[in-house]
Amino acid sequence: MATVRIPDQNVTLTEFDEIKSYLAGIGIGFDVWKSEHNIEKTASNEEILESYAKEIEQLKEEGGYVTADVINVYPDTPGLDAMLAKFSREHWHDEDEVRFITEGRGIFHIRPKEGDVVAIQVEEGDLIRVPAGTWHWFDLCEEKRIRAIRLFQDPTGWTPHYTESGVDSGYMPLCFGLSFIPSELQKI
Repeated sequence: MATVRIPDQNVTLTEFDEIKSYLAGIGIGFDVWKSEHNIEKTASNEEILESYAKEIEQLKEEGGYVTADVINVYPDTPGLDAMLAKFSREHWHDEDEVRFITEGRGIFHIRPKEGDVVAIQVEEGDLIRVPAGTWHWFDLCEEKRIRAIRLFQDPTGWTPHYTESGVDSGYMPLCFGLSFIPSELQKI
């Protein structure tokens, strides 16, 4: 299950109810889908979508999503560094970013309009919804592996709009480790 850190406050949340409540307070949807599906690691993207068809249809109805796919990223994915560079800078989208993690780990950093940056480490079983217009960035964890179901309101997908704030440079893209570099250490 996810871990939520608020680095500037030195706070870590690990319990489902406190995570869900805190994230709801800053507009982020979060849930955990208990796997009743027994999906093999070798399952095709189509088999994953088929296994979660009921849950996907429910999300489509709730959020106005029209399509779903599976993103499958691993360390030797062609163009991985360029792909990660697109999303590791603070940006926002014109539509929601919805991810259900079926394998691997990653970290979303969210910068709410009011309050401190929040780091959300997601892993297998976690469902996250980052609403349209939310300032955020994403990195993979050190094993550089994630597989996730993605839902879209526009079938052509979404485009990142960069804030160019530079805030993201003060937070290290690490899971289970230090995710904030205090300003006095950034100069070292």
